[in-house]
Amino acid sequence: MKGFQPPPRYGGVQMSREPMPITKTITVTEGISVKDLAEKLDVRGKDLIAVLLMKGVLVTVNQSLDGELVKDVARQFGADAAVISVEEQLENEAIEGLLEDTTDMVEVVRSPVVTVMGHVDHGKTSLLDAIRSTDADVVDVASGEAGGITQHIGAYKVKITKPGSPAFGREIVFLDTPGHEAFTRMRARGAKVTDIVVIVVAADDGVMPQTIEAIDHARAAKVPIIVAVNKIDKPEANPAKVMQQLASRGVQAVALGGDTEFVDVSAKKKTNLDGLEEMICYIADTNEQKAQPERPAVGTVIEAKLDRGRGAVASILVQNGTLKTGDSYIVGNTFGKIRAMFDDRGRSITEAGPSTPVEILGLEGMPDAGDTFLVMADRDKAKGIAQYRKMKEREAQLAKSSRVSLEGLAEQIKQAGVKDLNVIVKGDVQGSVEVIAEDLSHMSTEKVRVRVLHSGVGAITESDVLLASASNAIIIGFNVRPDRNSAEVAARENVEIRLHSIIYELRDEITKAMYGLLEPVFKENYAGRAEVLQVFKITKVGQIAGCRVLDGVIKRNAQARLMRDGAEIWKGKISSLKRVKDDVSEVRDGVECGIDLAGHKDIRAGDTIETYTTEKLEDELGRNSAELKKQQIAELKAAKDAENEVARAEASV
Repeated sequence: MKGFQPPPRYGGVQMSREPMPITKTITVTEGISVKDLAEKLDVRGKDLIAVLLMKGVLVTVNQSLDGELVKDVARQFGADAAVISVEEQLENEAIEGLLEDTTDMVEVVRSPVVTVMGHVDHGKTSLLDAIRSTDADVVDVASGEAGGITQHIGAYKVKITKPGSPAFGREIVFLDTPGHEAFTRMRARGAKVTDIVVIVVAADDGVMPQTIEAIDHARAAKVPIIVAVNKIDKPEANPAKVMQQLASRGVQAVALGGDTEFVDVSAKKKTNLDGLEEMICYIADTNEQKAQPERPAVGTVIEAKLDRGRGAVASILVQNGTLKTGDSYIVGNTFGKIRAMFDDRGRSITEAGPSTPVEILGLEGMPDAGDTFLVMADRDKAKGIAQYRKMKEREAQLAKSSRVSLEGLAEQIKQAGVKDLNVIVKGDVQGSVEVIAEDLSHMSTEKVRVRVLHSGVGAITESDVLLASASNAIIIGFNVRPDRNSAEVAARENVEIRLHSIIYELRDEITKAMYGLLEPVFKENYAGRAEVLQVFKITKVGQIAGCRVLDGVIKRNAQARLMRDGAEIWKGKISSLKRVKDDVSEVRDGVECGIDLAGHKDIRAGDTIETYTTEKLEDELGRNSAELKKQQIAELKAAKDAENEVARAEASV
């Protein structure tokens, strides 16, 4: 087609269409520019642009490139490219111009970061106030909240000042959350903020539903747990009962031979607070949390808000390195420069070391809680990566979700071997919930491990959905349904909810999913769309559609349909895909190409060609295929016969 013939020579250099032999391996970061990739490949920028032009990609030297395109172009120049995120690069050597080399920097023990969770009104924030009250300028957090209930996420650093204490002079960072929802939402984003979780249980109320949920969330995050039994000053307090209740839930106290530390405290009377602090320091010493103060700062966003006078403001927990005023940084898909910084008491500071919560100004946009905060040496490159991430985020919203579902479980087993099927069970009565949870736990095989992450009585809540999202779990509701808000969150997070009212049917469905008895499901995934601009008739070939790709990607041998006036008039495969006179494997958005629809003759200008892939979700999860299926069917039949026998016996009585 006219206007797209690439030059045979570029800058006087003959460009070969054949890739060179692989002679080296390079590692590049996401969103790398054409200029930086040319430097990595040790080639001239104009030669790299020429190769991209031959692939139908028009770029400038400062334009960011997609990861798959980087790999393809690198192979053309004899290099095998690995594309990683800036955060992943932290585990490897420093990136020139982005991060400093941290190999020889001194490591020191950092302060532990503690998240306080528990049932509403059991004294989480009051306990934190009592611990912080040793400072003269402390602010009463709970009294400032609506109804005395925490409405925000705060981070506070506390210094142990009791003389004679083994932990004297040490510091602890406390995260005061409005509940485990925020904790789990951050973990769902990959944030690893908390070193220890303190579960606050009121000695008079005992274990409540949110107590169990908080423990389940802490266990899912795989962090140590300390149980703080609060309100022991009350006459009706019964710490021993709390210990027994939690033991029945699998949280065994050290005093009873378990591995969970219990500390009796009173926030109101400030009783045994030093004992809790010493226990936190003891657990922290066991895990040896270390950091490098000399390196550029790395942290996590605790919360972000829009302040009318100051613009976007974010609360950051510095986890490693030292953050300084004037540092350039990237956080999620936004970037900026530190204009001002304040500590947890609102005092202006110029630098913050490891395990320090700070509030920063100078954001170009609003980050999300749980985003990684990373100081970078080059502001322009930080901006380029942020823009690249925004583009990838838009693409991800349109991409197919990878959430686990019962139908898709088989394919995942085939690819990954043993599969963990995480389940959250909610029911109308405790008896049914316990029976279902126990049954599911006993259904594990060497192919599928069924793990009940959480079980409880009541409607399916947003907290359940967030836990499922963070742990890639399925929610099973027995005689209960999600409320409207939870259903919306489940749809947004792509969490599968299965509702049942008959235990036998629930068992049957899970069993079928595990042993491959579900009917195979076909799913169609949209790939790309092209508009026919002109039709060419070529001898011995037939009709070739001259097209422009409108969106997505058109690939050779892809499944396609021809659309005319909104109606499908043909379905088949693309047998040939050309860019000018060259055969190509794919053509992207905005590029013109020639398409042969497997010999189809009726093509007109103005038609639309849509490409897609068909995914068959196999269901072959059994241990011994047909034999195991027969065995399972027999077991199901026997169970049903037994139920019928019981029903007949009851009827005769």
